[in-house]
Amino acid sequence: MMGTGTTGEGVAAGDTEDTSQPDWRTAFLSMEGLPDTYLTEAQRWFDPIAAHLASMHHRSAKRTLLVGLNGAQGAGKSTLVAYLRDWLVREAGLSALSMSLDDFYLTRAERRELANAVHPLFATRGVPGTHDVALLQRTLEGLMAAGEVAVPRFNKALDERQAAATWPRITAPVDVILLEGWCLGAAPEAPEALSTPCNALEQHEDAQGLWRGYVNRQLAGPYAALHAQCDVWLMLKAPSFAEVLRWRTEQENRLRARTAAHAAENALMNDAALARFVQHYERLTRHCLAGLPSRMDVVWMLDSNRAIQSCAEPRLPA
Repeated sequence: MMGTGTTGEGVAAGDTEDTSQPDWRTAFLSMEGLPDTYLTEAQRWFDPIAAHLASMHHRSAKRTLLVGLNGAQGAGKSTLVAYLRDWLVREAGLSALSMSLDDFYLTRAERRELANAVHPLFATRGVPGTHDVALLQRTLEGLMAAGEVAVPRFNKALDERQAAATWPRITAPVDVILLEGWCLGAAPEAPEALSTPCNALEQHEDAQGLWRGYVNRQLAGPYAALHAQCDVWLMLKAPSFAEVLRWRTEQENRLRARTAAHAAENALMNDAALARFVQHYERLTRHCLAGLPSRMDVVWMLDSNRAIQSCAEPRLPA
């Protein structure tokens, strides 16, 4: 069974495992390019949560469990859902799939149409309104039923959804789906909060508030319906928005190094373009950091180097 985005490959329940190979954790570290210290932290902070998820699945008449993970850009979301997925497969014998909200961005053509119809800032992927939530909902429904499901993928280097023929095909139903996204779980803001721009982008390019108003309505509509389906909510909480630009810059540098030769023109950003790009995310990132922890089931508090410093007392469903 394959994950999506940058989460690599998992193993479906029932697959035979070659015991002559290294422990799956060692293979995971190698696949993700992680230091040994990640494993120590993962076993402390993540293994108990994975075990609880497995127990929840068994107690729920074995229906599909949908887990949502929120975290700012660069917080380590894709690595976390990959680790939880592999734990559930290897340690609990479940079928598990990691997915990213990023793989459900609208195509460039669809975003251009939205930009022409609503506001030019919607040409840039990222905020609520630039995802195909209907496609995500259909994909989730398929993964919870019997059959084979093609799971979309998005190529950020090309700023375009990959051709459907290249999407991984998953045998459903899946026991646990781990869905991560930077704005997952975000509630709409109070209307009065939208009146004051939060940065130069909003001040100069959305002076009338049309862009952020549409984003807010999307959160109140299709995104709220998606959020209501999640059985468990997890959060990797950044210490502040000030760290997010640095983390996102590190991400872009890695993407540039991997794919520069194959990237579409202007798809990879220099530092100035990246600083502007992150302003698209600032309002909701700050909103999530302030409001989401009290509504999450598990919150891991990160330091400036993305190391977990503490975990709020878990409030996991029984």
